[in-house]
Amino acid sequence: MKTFSRVASVFLVLPSLLWAQQPDRATVLSHEKEIRALESAMMNAAAEKGSAGYMSFYAEDAVELPNGAQMILGKESVAKTMTFLDDKNNKLTWSPVHIDVSASGDLAYSFGDYEFRSVGQDGKPSVERGKYTTIWKKQKDGKWKVVLDMGNANPEPKEPASR
Repeated sequence: MKTFSRVASVFLVLPSLLWAQQPDRATVLSHEKEIRALESAMMNAAAEKGSAGYMSFYAEDAVELPNGAQMILGKESVAKTMTFLDDKNNKLTWSPVHIDVSASGDLAYSFGDYEFRSVGQDGKPSVERGKYTTIWKKQKDGKWKVVLDMGNANPEPKEPASR
């Protein structure tokens, strides 16, 4: 009988524990809205202040996983690779397709599409399009910061076959 009582109590308590871990829909939407606003603010900061504005959204222990290159560890090291944002001929824009926030409300990720417009040394404009993933983590001070970012270019569209 004791075993039955223990098993029955687990089945009675388990649903309430699972329910308690799930944030309500309003909280989830609030977190998603906050991350979407941060993504927009980060893009604006990059356009207005270059690499310094962009990097102000990164955590000290951030990791960058660049397309076709070795991973970069730490905000200071990542910042050295972002100076291309200081050139006013370069413009990086992106748009999240999806944002998800953990049940605990301290970790989030976004993914979407980016576009990088620049002017080459030959004076010709170029456009690179791709996709990205960013992982955000709430810091001890309550602010969200980027802890991991990665992107890779989409292949160039194929020319239509001639008939």
